[in-house]
Amino acid sequence: IAGLALSSTVSLASDCQVPTKPTLPDGASAGMEQMLEGQKAVKAFQSSLMEYLKCLEPEMTAAQTAAEAGTEGAADAYKSIEETYNAGVSMEEEVAGQFNTAIREYKAANPS
Repeated sequence: IAGLALSSTVSLASDCQVPTKPTLPDGASAGMEQMLEGQKAVKAFQSSLMEYLKCLEPEMTAAQTAAEAGTEGAADAYKSIEETYNAGVSMEEEVAGQFNTAIREYKAANPS
């Protein structure tokens, strides 16, 4: 039964859709409107990414439980899911960092 539970959790991963990274404005040349559109795109991406990570959580929990129960292959499945989850977190950090850079460039190009 644990093997069946693990195999069903693997199918959950395919149901989780990784959001596409937004196209960010070039802060050095963008206007205020473009920067605001970029901000909206980043917020929408972050919201979609949170949904994606929440989608992965039940799969991670099931794989962890199966691994703790000694189910064959469960530890590898858990490691894979954990890496996928962590990659999502890293993607959010990367996009946020890139947008923050664009904001600094915008401010440098458009001093008050």
